[in-house]
Amino acid sequence: MKFPLTIAAIALAALMSPADAAALKESGDPLASARWADMQKSLLGNAPVLFDPRVKVIAPSTAENPMQVPVTIDATALPGVQEVLVFADFNPIVQVLRFFPEASGAYLGFRVKLQQSTPVRAAVRTADGVWHVGGTWVNTVGGGCTAPSGASASKAWQQKLNRVSGRQWSEGPYSGRVRLSIVHPMDTGLVAGTPAFHLEEIELSDAAGQRLMRLQTYEPVAENPVFTLHRGAVSGPVEARGRDNNGNTFKAQIAQ
Repeated sequence: MKFPLTIAAIALAALMSPADAAALKESGDPLASARWADMQKSLLGNAPVLFDPRVKVIAPSTAENPMQVPVTIDATALPGVQEVLVFADFNPIVQVLRFFPEASGAYLGFRVKLQQSTPVRAAVRTADGVWHVGGTWVNTVGGGCTAPSGASASKAWQQKLNRVSGRQWSEGPYSGRVRLSIVHPMDTGLVAGTPAFHLEEIELSDAAGQRLMRLQTYEPVAENPVFTLHRGAVSGPVEARGRDNNGNTFKAQIAQ
């Protein structure tokens, strides 16, 4: 279904270069995926959708390790971001994660498991209800979602489950960046005899209790996930807390 450009989108297009403005308008899928229509209907519903060059999905064009594919979502050029949904068209489990930037920027780095070559996309919902979509093709040998996790070969992994480490950068080119690493197998449930076991919810807040970002994570997030976000110029420690689908919780503080 096609939707007309909103007044806000028309105004934004007027400020952009002709090439970017053309990409902003609704058109066929720029990644030419046979599954795009299904993705739009099942994930984005009847809301208006725009392919928008300001939504950047940064990933390798060829991923040698399908179990650890680095992806960065950068929608900081887009005002009024409420929610970001990341998905992979041809994964057996399509949704990768959602994140809700509150006091942080609309920026997140992480790693994902891919079952085969696929578009990896970010759909960014703004305050006017429009989904702005960006994406990129990632080619891979595949099998990332149906291969057993490394934890399955270790007898000691339960002792380290949900162990958190992190770092903040207060100066230099990475100033304002926060990195969080969590020990977790992130099992997809697609390996025989191994049920789905994955992180579900993660929150990051500042020392005053103001939430920086909330994440909902799904099975395709890579084992032992690492998340990178832009906090900005605010100083002080960051508190991270979360839980997995078996009810295990964690809470940790990342010092300045």
